Amino acid sequence: MDSFDFIIVGAGSSGCVLANRLSEDARNSVLLIEAGGADRNPLFRIPLLAGVAYWYKPSNWGYLTTPQAGLEGRQIKWPRGKVLGGSSTINGMMYMRGTARDYDGWAAAGCTGWGYGDVLPYFRRSEDNPERAGDPFHGTGGPLRVARARAENPLYAAFLSAAEGEGHPRNEDFNGATQEGLGPYDFNIRNGRRESSATAFLHPVRSRPNLLVWTRSHALRVMMNEGRATGLRVRRGGVEQTVTARREIILCGGAINTPQLLMLSGIGDPAALQSVGIAPKVTAPEVGRNLQDHLGVYLTYACKDPITLYSLFRPDRAALAFARAALFGTGPAAAVPLEVGGFLRTRAGLTEPDIHITFVPGLSLETTQAGQGQHGYLINFYQLRPESRGSITLTSPDPEAKPLIDPAYLASEADRSCLRDGVRLARRIGENPALCRHKTDDLSPQESDLSSDAAIDAWVRRGANTIFHPVGTARMGTDAGAVLDPELRVRGIAGLRVADASVMPSLIGGNTSAPCMMIAEKAADMILGRPAMRSDI
Repeated sequence: MDSFDFIIVGAGSSGCVLANRLSEDARNSVLLIEAGGADRNPLFRIPLLAGVAYWYKPSNWGYLTTPQAGLEGRQIKWPRGKVLGGSSTINGMMYMRGTARDYDGWAAAGCTGWGYGDVLPYFRRSEDNPERAGDPFHGTGGPLRVARARAENPLYAAFLSAAEGEGHPRNEDFNGATQEGLGPYDFNIRNGRRESSATAFLHPVRSRPNLLVWTRSHALRVMMNEGRATGLRVRRGGVEQTVTARREIILCGGAINTPQLLMLSGIGDPAALQSVGIAPKVTAPEVGRNLQDHLGVYLTYACKDPITLYSLFRPDRAALAFARAALFGTGPAAAVPLEVGGFLRTRAGLTEPDIHITFVPGLSLETTQAGQGQHGYLINFYQLRPESRGSITLTSPDPEAKPLIDPAYLASEADRSCLRDGVRLARRIGENPALCRHKTDDLSPQESDLSSDAAIDAWVRRGANTIFHPVGTARMGTDAGAVLDPELRVRGIAGLRVADASVMPSLIGGNTSAPCMMIAEKAADMILGRPAMRSDI
């Protein structure tokens, strides 16, 4: 039986950060457990291949939602990273934090110590952003490289001009003083190659003698004794074994795997656990509830100019682009084709943006069959803070059985209204002469899809899809239903914490990878008993 001071379950956006920070002190022995394998595949390094990495089966949990009533009964694929680096190894690499109001809202709801002034220092501690050196909102010298998009395709400039023509402001830093406006994004790209939590935080410290990393090791359940988490049952190499934690176990499996492991361990709603043959040990009815995700739609256009990503479909051009990216970190394959966009308000009276809009100088074959085999571009947007709430539930006591995932998309009328307004806003930008001069045809939606509120709603239901940002299923708080306290400790059991997207009480307005790394940075100080950092910005 192996014993460690700390056991971390899940080597994703949060787990790699925690493994780094907890092992900085040579006196702490740390075991990091990952169900997936190593991240050596070159597919994970080239930014342009992010759209392929999403669906690469060997590094993917391959989840699927339940049929969604709000999406015409469709089941939505939910790729989640099953590999060192987790979803940060397969995502779109966009570095986005959300707004100050997001975190101040957490604090106001009872999550003391999670206001914007409390979390900003941890974002800065991780960050290495030499382009913004000296900026009070940014950091330099941290493990995580952040780089501004070059946005060299001329269609990006056309989109920004069209948005300005519709009255929307420019913004050169969405992670700075304000989020509203449009401009180039920041990405986790280092010298033309993907920067994941594994490349930034784990690989540079992998040789520490007090840090052990187990890959292809599936956590089965948390072991408990007399009100304390004492160890973990793990299947490794086809053999089950128990590892013990002298100090703490920290779950970093994400919004699906963390609540699943809690419930498999007997922590959850007693009636629901008993219904699948699991003996309840800690009553926590909200484990698996409060599921939130960003839902996006795609407006697609045929392009008359041969300047889109379709040019790379020629084998010779694709080979050259990938060779340049792999060897030198340059060229079109060294960037993610999501380089400009921003945050906008769909209607007057809102105090902050309610949608995140992005332009792509190419067509997504995943979202439109009509776009295959031609030049085109798309405008994508999603609602930032949906009201709909879903759940993760078990179907079996078997740890290998996939849980039921029900995000309850568009259950709220407010969510449907936001997407309806967003379609009209995005359409106006798409029809502005600065961008419209490049198109030959509207692929989707057609005019008939825009004839009424009901027609827009129907179009959204047919094509809306996940933006891959599930959170909230083991939320922190001080109310009776919160799964965790604001120190991220599982209520009702000692020695067990959670530090990943599942702790968020509400979905932040933006991408979730950087916030997950921030959560782990802050969790490390909590676990080690260090004073919390604070900013007065």
